[in-house]
Amino acid sequence: MSLFITFEGIEGCGKTTQLGMLDDYLQQKGRRVMITREPGGTKLGERVRDILLNTDGMNISSWAELFLYATCRAQLVKEVIKPALEGDNIVICDRFYDSSVAYQGYGRGLDLEPLIAINRCVTGGIIPDITFILDCPPEAGLKRAWGRINAGGEVREDRFERETIEFHRAVREGYLEIARREPERVKVIDGNREIGEVHKEISDIVEKIVGSL
Repeated sequence: MSLFITFEGIEGCGKTTQLGMLDDYLQQKGRRVMITREPGGTKLGERVRDILLNTDGMNISSWAELFLYATCRAQLVKEVIKPALEGDNIVICDRFYDSSVAYQGYGRGLDLEPLIAINRCVTGGIIPDITFILDCPPEAGLKRAWGRINAGGEVREDRFERETIEFHRAVREGYLEIARREPERVKVIDGNREIGEVHKEISDIVEKIVGSL
C-alpha cells in the first residue's frame, strides 16, 4: 500500500534532517521509499529552484513566486509523486502545498482562496496522508539556517533567510493555523529538542500508520 508523507516548517526547523532519518528507518523495515523535494525533484523543478531560492538581485512579485512554486509542484506530481504512489511506494516529500499556504498566503499576505484553488489544480487532488510540521521559534530556526548556509556549498540558497523576522513569524503562525484546521492529517512536532527524541516521536507515529496498511 502507498503512503504520502510530507515535512514542513520554517527555515532551519530541522525537517530535512528528520526526513532523512525517517527514510533510513523505513528502509530498514523493508519498505520501498521514494524521497523528493519542493521546489525541485524534476529537471524543470531544479531549474526553477535556482530562481526561487538564490539571492541574485531579482525582485520576484508574490504572485509570480506562487506560480513558480505551482509550476514545480505540477511537474513533481506528474513525474514523481503520482507514479510512485501508484507503484505502492511510501513517498516522503520535503515541502508540498502547505508551504505555499504558509509562505505565500500567511507570509506574503496573498488571498488564500485563489491560492488554495491553484494548489488543488496543480496537485490533481493529491493530499498527503500525514504531514509533519517541525515547529521552533523563528529566531532559533534562522540561527541554524544561517549556520548551514555559511558553512559553504556550491549553491547559496538564502532568499527566504533574508526576509524579516516578522515574515518568519507570520509563516510559523500560518503553519500552526493549518494544523489547527486539519489535526487528523497535520502533526505539529516540537523541533526544538534533541534530534533523536524528535525522530522517535515521528517514527512512532508513522509506525502506527504503516503497521495498519
